[in-house]
Amino acid sequence: MSEVKVALVTGAASGIGRASAIALAAAGFTIAVNYRSKKAEAMTLLEELAGDGHQAFCADVADANDAGKLVSDVLEVYQRLDVLVNAAGQFTPQDIKNGNYREWQDAWQHSLQLNLMAPVNLAFLAAKPMKEQGSGKIINITSRGAFRGEPTAPAYGAAKSGLNSATQSLALALGEHGICVYAIAPGWTETPAASPRIRKQGWDDVAAQSPLGRIGRPSEIGNLVAFLAGSETDYLTGAIIDANGASYLRN
Repeated sequence: MSEVKVALVTGAASGIGRASAIALAAAGFTIAVNYRSKKAEAMTLLEELAGDGHQAFCADVADANDAGKLVSDVLEVYQRLDVLVNAAGQFTPQDIKNGNYREWQDAWQHSLQLNLMAPVNLAFLAAKPMKEQGSGKIINITSRGAFRGEPTAPAYGAAKSGLNSATQSLALALGEHGICVYAIAPGWTETPAASPRIRKQGWDDVAAQSPLGRIGRPSEIGNLVAFLAGSETDYLTGAIIDANGASYLRN
């Protein structure tokens, strides 16, 4: 078995996934870059990553069969998996006041499949090689919306809340095998996906939600991912780390 440390990052072509891949590569990991449709962005990322041996893997992680093939392909190439970063996700609006019932159902199904089932399926798949190795890290990207409610996207808030709970359950289930599981719950972060919604609400108004007077940077979340992937953070297993610039504080 190769001694290279391998990190699989889903949704790595842009946003927090991209920043996580960059930070992990800088920390010495070989990156399996997962993308669904943004092939050009994924290829560009490969050229930017520090180190060598990185490869791109196309898969729709919301599809259970694709998720299985993705982990199988990564293991075929590298013979190990040390870190799984579940960064793929999507904010899917729902309108309970004026929306169509079929659209309501479809949006819930899509959001739950991508934002909850995809990461827990991948965690299940990654746990087997990690158990054989006797170590591993699973890092789930959730959201501030899991705590504060998302009235225009309730399925997204519910899925991210469910992923927080799953993180804690998996940490308890897998700890005896040397596998640590964490969640990072970002607030507003300046990503390609979030920026249009930030502009719609008003950039200054959103920035004012934090006492820092600004919006989060993807690199800040990526650096936190790399920190958790390191060797000195095992006792944080099960933690849900708020990374929202104190824009929302839980009691």
